[in-house]
Amino acid sequence: MVVADLHAHTTVSDGTFTLDSLVATARDASLDAVAVTDHDRIHPDLDAPVVDHGGLTVLRGIELRVELPSGDRVDLLGYGVDDDDDLRAECDRLQADRRERGRRIIDRVEERLGVDLAVEPRAGLGRPHIARAIAESDADYDAEGAFRHLIGNDGPCYVPRSVTPADRGVDLLRGACAVVGLAHPFRYDDPAAALDLCVEHDLDTVERFYPYADAVDDDPGRVESLAAEHDLLLTGGTDAHGEELAVDGLDADRWAAVRDRLPAP
Repeated sequence: MVVADLHAHTTVSDGTFTLDSLVATARDASLDAVAVTDHDRIHPDLDAPVVDHGGLTVLRGIELRVELPSGDRVDLLGYGVDDDDDLRAECDRLQADRRERGRRIIDRVEERLGVDLAVEPRAGLGRPHIARAIAESDADYDAEGAFRHLIGNDGPCYVPRSVTPADRGVDLLRGACAVVGLAHPFRYDDPAAALDLCVEHDLDTVERFYPYADAVDDDPGRVESLAAEHDLLLTGGTDAHGEELAVDGLDADRWAAVRDRLPAP
């Protein structure tokens, strides 16, 4: 039984949950805990690393994309984020880049398709926002098609964004977070390089439980063996971008192991 969903996004990045609706949905799902892990952003309405919302534990977290020396990009998850000037400064830099990147993608799409998109460049803007705007426009694309044919990594309207180097990203999260781990290792082109990051940087956790595991070249046994050999905790969550929680996550024992490494609310 899932009691903790440690991977969820809100409208602060590319999710559709507000903080209030996230909390309400977590309660409806009978969760003990949920983590707010917006992309390259710390949720401004959470005022402590761990917050008690009427018996529901809400973790202030972050999902930070980093670039390996090989050029591959992977995502790190930080839980229990404390106030830290260096991490906030990096988030501000990344959000400025997101705004500019978003503006360029929007301009390219509008010029190519001859449509006006009902989305504006802003902090937290991600390609899912733009894909939804394309689907809601007069263009003949749904959101999935927009990614596949227009704004995906090989698409004609794609614009790359700035990403934090891996060494720097780990250092920033270590300085600000109680727990640092690797997100969804088998979503990357090179899972081995992603898993090597856990060992090379002595991370605390690796995400093992996520709902799209069966849709990729997933190897749970490999993750569990790595975790056992290097004393990594296993984490997990829905990676919610819509408004559903507890699709995947941690049972009571695995949540207790992570909870022990976090500060009290």
